[in-house]
Parts: sequence; structure tokens; C-alpha cells
Amino acid sequence: MAGNVSNTVPAITSSLSQLQALNGLFAIYKKQGPTSADVLNVLKEALLKEAGVKNPNPRKRKNQSLKMGHGGTLDSAASGVLVVGVGNGTKMLSTMLTGSKKYIAVGEFGKATDTLDATGSVTLEKGFEHITRLDVEEKLKAFTGDIMQVPPLYSALKKDGQRLSVLLKKGHKVDAKPARPVMVYNLTLQEFKPPLFTLDIECGGGFYVRSLVDDLGKALSSCAHVKELIRTKQGPFTLEEHALHEEQWTLEHISRSLKTCSEGEQEEDHLKPKKVVT
Repeated sequence: MAGNVSNTVPAITSSLSQLQALNGLFAIYKKQGPTSADVLNVLKEALLKEAGVKNPNPRKRKNQSLKMGHGGTLDSAASGVLVVGVGNGTKMLSTMLTGSKKYIAVGEFGKATDTLDATGSVTLEKGFEHITRLDVEEKLKAFTGDIMQVPPLYSALKKDGQRLSVLLKKGHKVDAKPARPVMVYNLTLQEFKPPLFTLDIECGGGFYVRSLVDDLGKALSSCAHVKELIRTKQGPFTLEEHALHEEQWTLEHISRSLKTCSEGEQEEDHLKPKKVVT
């Protein structure tokens, strides 16, 4: 019995040491429903439990046994690639916020919501029967390149240290943030089956797909909201090749897929879309 205990303790210490020695970036798959922060806490808890930590508290901020964070918040209703930094890799997460991202968005014409997506309450209904595929494709040109965009009220942006979305849910009055410059590298209409339409988007940091769909609806003399959103690429990480699903949230899988800070920087520079001057 004593022998079993003495063998177990070094094994736990070894596993935790291996976990704490990780430094770099990797990608996980975020499903619809939980917030990005919730998903990160589930990931941390799974890894700490695997390392033998009893009753881990992933929400603990001080004296953490595992330093981990995510770059580029995905809305709770969205799914797809979420990049995670571990150890010194957390210092690289700012790159994930500014690097290129790709999304597949399903929008719905005829209904606007307060959150600009399907989780919100309908605030307006307008006809959409006049909208053609050609109309949509023509209007999308105005949303490509360097554009100005007003962020949604329900967002991760903060006022006085609190997220706008949290303030709104508490009943506080929140003023819209001013329009800011964002970059859209590519924007195409993949499918058009009114009232639904599907967009393929490649954009830079700070861009909100919900605002795009809302603005598109207005530009077409109607209204629209995001029905479904999937992030397929974030920086050098793609959904198909790199995102680890929940059953793969283990020390072994993460160690194999981890990109060191230098690797992450090099791949992001290589894959970042270049502006073409004509």
C-alpha cells in the first residue's frame, strides 16, 4: 500500500511539471452555447485533473498552477477555432487579435434583433422579397477592403472596465461605440436561399460579422441578423487541421500540436494576407 502511494506522488508531480512546462499556442474547437471564457475553464480543469490536481479551480486568478488564456473572443452562439496560449504563449495572444480570421456566416433577411444574432429579441421585421442574389453581391463590394464599422452594443468591448454586453443585461444605458477602421480581405456570397444567405468572410482584427450582416440588411432596404457563425481560421490555425475537440483536450494531444512562440510568429507572418496595391 505504502509502495503505491510513493509511486503515485512522483507521477502526479511529473505530470503537473510537464503541464507547467508547456509554452506556446494551440487551437481548440469551441462549440455553440458556452462563452469563450467558459470553454477555457473547462479546458484548464480537464488538464489539471489529468495532472492529478484535486479539486482544481480554473477560475482562480492569483497563484495559478497553470497560466493559460485565449485570443479573440467567440460569441457564445458562435462555434469554431479558438486559439489558446499556455505559459509564455499567452504573450503571443495579441497577435491572434490582429491576425487574419475566416468565418462562414449564415444570415437571415427580414428580422433584426437587439444582439444582431439569433440569441436576441426581434426589434424589427421588414420585407425581403425584393432582394436578389445580384443585389447582395453588388452591395458586398462596399463592405470589402478598408471600411469603417460600428461595433455591436452587445460585445466584449468594455466601458469603465465592464463589458458592454454585461452592462446592457444589467439594465444600464450604453451608447454605441464610434465607427472604427477594419479590414475585409475577401467577402463572397456562397449561398442565397431567401430569407437565408451564406457569406464567406476573411477579415482582420476588430471586425464584427454581426455588424456586417446588420449593415448589409439595411443597405438592401431590409434588415438582417446572424443565424449561425463558424470561425474556420484564426491566424495560422484552421478548423480542419488544427482545432482540438474536447476529447482531445489532453496533455499528449496538446504537446503534439503546440506551436512555440517563434513558430506562431513565423507562420502568422507567412499566412497573413497582403494588401494588393493597384
